[in-house]
Amino acid sequence: MRRAVVTSAATAAGVVLLLSLKPHQSAGNAPMISSGAGAGSDSGSASAATGPGSGTASGSGAGGATGTVSSPSAAPVPASGGATRKVSGDTVNTRYGPVQVQVTLAGSRITAVDVVKYPTEDRRDREINGNALPVLNQEAISAQSAQIDAVSGATYTSDGYVRSLQSALDRAKG
Repeated sequence: MRRAVVTSAATAAGVVLLLSLKPHQSAGNAPMISSGAGAGSDSGSASAATGPGSGTASGSGAGGATGTVSSPSAAPVPASGGATRKVSGDTVNTRYGPVQVQVTLAGSRITAVDVVKYPTEDRRDREINGNALPVLNQEAISAQSAQIDAVSGATYTSDGYVRSLQSALDRAKG
């Protein structure tokens, strides 16, 4: 009898915990920066974000599988001893589509990051990436490396972005 009571109580507690989980972020919520590449889902999306500092987003005309986003362009400050150059990273295939970045460097300093390819297959892709990519661009410029936090709700895109950015920085060194 005692075992049945304990088993029933544990089952009830498990059901309550399971039902209290909130597995998806609603479309109206803005993404927040997480403290790493944590678990989360991502429709791998982007909308054409507008406004100061949001960069520009545009989908491709053929198929809508990729788009481009530019980082906000402040006047680049050249680092001593180096010319400005652009280096493309690897195209990283994610669950929702390819992600590729191009880094503008002045010497060894990152002055801009342009997202050459990212998922834009559907409206949700464009919405998520329109919010996430400007944040990732700003983080990369601030960190001056690929050691940046993922954007919550855009985990797959964030992972592809970081991997492509790291490959571009590796190419720039060698």
